[in-house]
Amino acid sequence: MPELSTAPSLGPLYLKAAATGPTRRGGELPETEYVRRGITVDPVELAEYNRVCGFRLRDELPVTYPHILSFPASVQLMTDKGFPFPLVGLVHVANRIQQDRPVLVTDELTQVVKVADLRPHPKGKQFDVVTETSVDGEVVWRETSTYLRVGKRDESAPQKPRREIEPGSPSGTWRVPAGLGREYAAVSGDRNPIHLHALTAKAFGFPKAIAHGMWSKARCLAALEGRLPEAFTVDVDFAKPLLLPSKADFTMRRTAAGWDFALHSRSGKPHLTGSVTA
Repeated sequence: MPELSTAPSLGPLYLKAAATGPTRRGGELPETEYVRRGITVDPVELAEYNRVCGFRLRDELPVTYPHILSFPASVQLMTDKGFPFPLVGLVHVANRIQQDRPVLVTDELTQVVKVADLRPHPKGKQFDVVTETSVDGEVVWRETSTYLRVGKRDESAPQKPRREIEPGSPSGTWRVPAGLGREYAAVSGDRNPIHLHALTAKAFGFPKAIAHGMWSKARCLAALEGRLPEAFTVDVDFAKPLLLPSKADFTMRRTAAGWDFALHSRSGKPHLTGSVTA
C-alpha cells in the first residue's frame, strides 16, 4: 500500500489530468490504495470551510470535512497511470458518509483511499472512491463517493431508485452567489473549471458555473446542525446542477429513522436529495 507523507499538490495533478485525459480509454480500475498518516487539522482552514458551508465553529469536525482532507489523495489515484478514465468529465452522482463517532479537531487521523466497484450505469460506467478515516487504529468515518463516466448507453444496467422528496413548503430559501464556486474551490481544493466561471463552464456545456455537489451536501447538513446524533449515516444523490447565481429551496423532514432533506430549484426540480439515519 503506497504511503503519502504529505497531501499531494493539486496544481500539478490538474495539469497531469488535462495532459493525459485523451489517452485514457477505459478498462479496469487499479488496485492501488493510498494511505496517509499523521493528518492534523489546520484551525484557520477549518474556520474558512465552516464559513463557506454555514457550519458553526465547534470542537468536532463537520461530518463532510474528512472528505476535504482526503480529496488530494483521491485526485492522485484518478490521475495515476493505471486509472482508466479522464478526470475532467467525471460526474459526481452520489455520496455516502458513515460517522461512527464525532471526529475532533484535535484528533490525529490516518486515511486510506481506493477506487472500487466498476459497474454498468444506464449512461455509461460508474465506480466508487472509498475512504476510511481512523483515529488510534480505529475506523471512525467511512465515505463512498460514486462517479459516472458518461459513455455508451446501457439500458439493461440496473438503475438506483431515485429518492423522491417533494419540495412542499421549504424550510428555507438560500441565495447562492455567483462567486460561491470559487469560494468553495479555495477551501476544498476542487478547482474543476465547471465551478469557477461562466466562461469555463460553457466550455463543458453548462450555461453558467455550477455549485459543487459537496458544498450542497455540506450546506444542507449545516442546516441540520444540532439535530444530528453522534453516530449516523448520511446519503445523498446529486441531480440537476445548481447554477450560479441562483436561489434554492431547502426542505427537511423528520422520519422514524432520522431526517430526509432536499435542495430544489424554485421551479421544484431537485438539485440534491438525501437522508440521515442513526
